[in-house]
Amino acid sequence: MTSGAQAVERALGVLHCFRDNGPALSASELGRRLGLSGSTAHRLARTLVAAGFLEQDPRSARYRLGPSITELGQLSFHQRRLHLAAPELGRLARTTSATVDLAVRSGNEVLILVGGTVRPDTGIGLRRPLHSTAMGKVLLAWSPPADLAVLGPLTALTDRTIVDPGELRDELDQVRLDGYAVNDGESEAGVRTLAVPVRDGGGNARYALAVRSTPAVLTTGRLDWFLDRAVSCARTLEVLLLPLEDRRPL
Repeated sequence: MTSGAQAVERALGVLHCFRDNGPALSASELGRRLGLSGSTAHRLARTLVAAGFLEQDPRSARYRLGPSITELGQLSFHQRRLHLAAPELGRLARTTSATVDLAVRSGNEVLILVGGTVRPDTGIGLRRPLHSTAMGKVLLAWSPPADLAVLGPLTALTDRTIVDPGELRDELDQVRLDGYAVNDGESEAGVRTLAVPVRDGGGNARYALAVRSTPAVLTTGRLDWFLDRAVSCARTLEVLLLPLEDRRPL
């Protein structure tokens, strides 16, 4: 690894230290989290302060995320046209009396960007391992073929979580055949989720749309009813979120 690439990796590591929305951090705390000396962490933090990605409290000398992060986050949100998704998700939520979310893949996790589980006090969406959620199955099923080994060990969140790579591969094959995925208590006991892809013209899932409730509401007998409404919303989101040249034919 070149020294320049290493510096970038370390700087990104500093920024990721604030992902949990915890308190402001000192240089020594950043160093401990990243396995770096305090002086190295201090130099990285000061460089990020100069670029506006961090800011330092003059009284405590602790660091927090800076205005450049806010600006880029807002730009990304609007460039993805995600501000247009909320009304459609709200309509689907009211129609189904369920929680509705829109998510993307972030590494080996699902990251919810818009919807009912985004915390109103922080704007932070839920993260879950791909293999344990209906949204993750959708994002894996409609993506270029990949070796599932890149996901690492498939850890169990509940006693229903799929932890065998072969079983997960079979599940993804079935998801592609069905056109949707279901999570029945695999990431949280007592919760059932139906997810469908928001696909581009190449057939890849750009987003996953999820309808989440309890098994008593999202019953097997009413699955088709929920599915029809989720698919209709996903098709609308394809038009709203994707550039014309990236869309599937209507």
